[in-house]
Amino acid sequence: MKADPLQWSIGLVGYGEVGRTLAEDLRKQGVAVSFFDLKLAGSDAPALQRHAREHGVGVAGSHRELAEHSDFVICAVTASQTVAAAEACATGMRAGAWYLDFNSASPGAKQRAAQSIDAAGGRYVEGAVMTSIPPYRIRVPLLLGGPHAAEFLPLLSALGFQASVASDQLGIASATKMCRSVMVKGLEAMVIESFTTARAYGVEDQVIASLKETFPGIDWEQQGAYFFQRVIQHGRRRAEEVREVAETVREAGLTPWSASGTAERQAWVADLADTGLFGEKSAKRGNWRIEADRILSTIKKKEGR
Repeated sequence: MKADPLQWSIGLVGYGEVGRTLAEDLRKQGVAVSFFDLKLAGSDAPALQRHAREHGVGVAGSHRELAEHSDFVICAVTASQTVAAAEACATGMRAGAWYLDFNSASPGAKQRAAQSIDAAGGRYVEGAVMTSIPPYRIRVPLLLGGPHAAEFLPLLSALGFQASVASDQLGIASATKMCRSVMVKGLEAMVIESFTTARAYGVEDQVIASLKETFPGIDWEQQGAYFFQRVIQHGRRRAEEVREVAETVREAGLTPWSASGTAERQAWVADLADTGLFGEKSAKRGNWRIEADRILSTIKKKEGR
């Protein structure tokens, strides 16, 4: 393997928002990048391939093929695929190659993924992304974990990542992110539930005024719009992540009442988004009231009101 990370061949498993953003930023530095995504077998394939062509990113035919040609694999898939993706990549993992697990999965899932990669001769590093990729992009705050994390940190920094080592023990970085997500993803679900219900009763202005008085440091109008947009756009992925959050809570011996409810609310919004309820321009509207009205209109239609 080349000593200079900028000379590495980097493989991306998953080519969603995270994968495409990393690909763009790595290619700007002249780094060789390829990707594989299970969606290459579906209707999303043309869009993924078009983006890859525009940015000079190679396309692999399988997890194994990608791993066979990569000095460094970054896995950024849906939470439920964390272990399966690691197992698939392990079939072609180069001896000594690096594997950074970007996925929002429980500590237990990260530990199982590490077993597959390390058994194949790779070097697994747990990664926990601590906030939304935009606007940070490749420099998004990232916690690293595992026995290889300290050695990997300067190499990752050379590629432009903004990372720090949380622990040499696997699961600590993930636990940090999962516990944070109990709050952050829970707030998203609570705001959607609270604001939509308030809109139904015509008391949204009073509710927001009360929240401003209690939490004066938060612009609840703006925050509400942001939460609605993020869940409408990414509710399916968020629901999967929060199910991993719930598993993290279970692994600690607690019953995940809050996390389980959050996952259901996120998935519920995702189901509505899949029907086309919010339209393609929802992210640009910046008005949560419009989205709440659409939700309420759908509910009334279902109830025959």
